[in-house]
Amino acid sequence: MDTMGADIPNVSQQQLPITDSPPVVLKGSVFTLSVLKLYSCDINAIEQELTTRLSSALDFFKNAPVILDLENVQSQSSVLDFTNLTNIIRKCKLIPVGICNGSKEQTEGATSAGLAVLTSQSFDKIVKEKNIKDDKAKASSTQAEVNAPNSTVFVADTTKVIHHPIRSGQRVYAKGGDLILLAAVNAGAEIMADGNIHIYAPLRGRALAGLDGNEHARIFCHSFEAELVAIAGNYRVFEDNVPADLYKKSVQIYLSGEQLNIDTLGT
Repeated sequence: MDTMGADIPNVSQQQLPITDSPPVVLKGSVFTLSVLKLYSCDINAIEQELTTRLSSALDFFKNAPVILDLENVQSQSSVLDFTNLTNIIRKCKLIPVGICNGSKEQTEGATSAGLAVLTSQSFDKIVKEKNIKDDKAKASSTQAEVNAPNSTVFVADTTKVIHHPIRSGQRVYAKGGDLILLAAVNAGAEIMADGNIHIYAPLRGRALAGLDGNEHARIFCHSFEAELVAIAGNYRVFEDNVPADLYKKSVQIYLSGEQLNIDTLGT
């Protein structure tokens, strides 16, 4: 008796799963991207400066997607080697995804290196979609509790006062206004505002003011113990410890040009 193939199922009679879902769906969305502004086409200089700047913030930016802003090197005669540049960026644990504000030659070089190109129309679309998304988020979170676990709370377009501690994993964003906190911002928490941030308690997490690009925004803190502070995208990271002359002091944080300053306040 021939038993070969006895254990092989009859494929034609098998019931395959039926699904109405397509294999993939391509949708537009909005994500936060870091912008790496180039002021030189010198690859060695870029690598040295990037390595130095990331030395104190490697974990914070690890695997972060970045857009290369070429506005300041658009008219330079030097050729930008995008293959070497993207290799250096990846070596620094960042993920280059595209460019903006490049010349015709730079755009061609970037696309040849596998980078996307963001045009002014792309930015307009992103801003429009972000505004729609923010409006929906704000409407749906009006009654949200600030101390809900791992929550992102979008508050009204006015100054907002929060009385509860912000716990690790929570994010609070005051869109279009200032944010005032009367309780601690714990380590691992993140607070953000388009305007100023006032913290009348310890700041142990992250605080980002001027999120919409407002370079005149400031952060005022009663007890400075932060992990990170930023004004209009200019940041400073404290991975180990806050310097002794600032630790647990009352401070104000502000921009002077692109320099982030932290000054103690008088008692």
